[in-house]
Amino acid sequence: MLSNPIIISVTIMIILCLLKLNVIFAILISALIAGFTSGMGLSETMTILIDGMGGNSATALSYILLGTLAVAINNTGVAGIIAKKISKIVSGKKWILLSLIATITCFSQNLIPVHIAFIPILIPPLLRLMDELKLDRRAMACSLTFGLKMPYIAIPVGFGLVFHTIIKDQLKINGLDIDSSLIWKSTWILALAMIIGLGVAIFISYNKNRNYKELPLVGGQSITSEKMELKHWLTLVAAIVAFVVQIKTSSLPLGAIAALTFMLLTKVIKWNALDSLLSGGLEIMALIAFIMLVAAGYGAVLRATGGIETLVESVVSVVNGSKLLGVFLMLLIGLFITMGIGTSFGTIPILATIYVPLALKLGISSSGIIVLLAAAAALGDAGSPASDSTLGPTSGLNADGQHDHIRDTCIPTFLHFNIPLLIAGLIGTIFNIPLITAGIIETIFYKFF
Repeated sequence: MLSNPIIISVTIMIILCLLKLNVIFAILISALIAGFTSGMGLSETMTILIDGMGGNSATALSYILLGTLAVAINNTGVAGIIAKKISKIVSGKKWILLSLIATITCFSQNLIPVHIAFIPILIPPLLRLMDELKLDRRAMACSLTFGLKMPYIAIPVGFGLVFHTIIKDQLKINGLDIDSSLIWKSTWILALAMIIGLGVAIFISYNKNRNYKELPLVGGQSITSEKMELKHWLTLVAAIVAFVVQIKTSSLPLGAIAALTFMLLTKVIKWNALDSLLSGGLEIMALIAFIMLVAAGYGAVLRATGGIETLVESVVSVVNGSKLLGVFLMLLIGLFITMGIGTSFGTIPILATIYVPLALKLGISSSGIIVLLAAAAALGDAGSPASDSTLGPTSGLNADGQHDHIRDTCIPTFLHFNIPLLIAGLIGTIFNIPLITAGIIETIFYKFF
């Protein structure tokens, strides 16, 4: 198992990132190593990587256009005014700000499903408030990643509905037909684990004061007034336009283009300012966009090695009928695969083919299999250098160049979410605690309400 190209490649990627090698170079080197250790030539590996980069092309374009829109909105000053309003609600308490941002981020996954689009707009203007509170930005990274992950794991709305549908469909394809409601009744234990991890991050790990320098923000603008003017209201309308177009067309790039067009037509931004706005957007998001492109290519290389199937199948020969060992190894493999691919949504189809038959053979219940598959896919999304759950928070928190992607986002989110998810995954898979508890809650609800 240790000689598997997936294990070797992802381990090397993690080590290179910890050694502070540029994330893009770390992924490229790891991709070449994956190809080489699997018997593919370097030229073939590079061809697969380049061809696979198209898998995230829409996402990359979205990030660049959203970065441009973020700079345009920041230049009007409305984001700064909103930040001032938030500062009054916070009343000098770090935990209120962190909880508020975690809640807003949760809404970005279901109530208003814009995913990470709001981060480069809202977070940079809040950096000055964070600095005044001497807030450790690692705690804010955990709050943002929590809000990006927890809702889709446990709440069947928005992106959560997509995640739950993928689980249901893949279970059915592999011989296990379930009712959709069984998923949230099972996965709530994973959400609870993430809540505990967030609490530890906010109140224990990163509760001490941390000082940052007062540096200029990319695309930032000083606030001269807290009064909402016409341009500010038009800017908010532009944000609504972006949201509506995105929902109607299921396209983030179209939403961003529509909002920028509206701001041009209403003269909130000037025609000759587009070059500087695009430059600012590229400065904020270009690196992240290209990381996502390379990450898609890396995922294609990992799949082409055949190592994923071999890795999953090797569990069968190792577990020897042990449910505990089998579940632990399956969760660990899910962690490695998602760390490399960077998406829990894309990991489910890869794992389900082998995990479902093996879990049934080990005598794991339907509820347990749901928890196993959801946890195995979610593990690694927090902490992966190539995941939008970490890249998104970094894009906002590093607007003044003082937040390191690996040490300040990936490592904190990995420790505070993957460890609780691993423990909850073990408990939820082996025992029926999530389903039993959900049944009790559901009975009480119907009896009294």
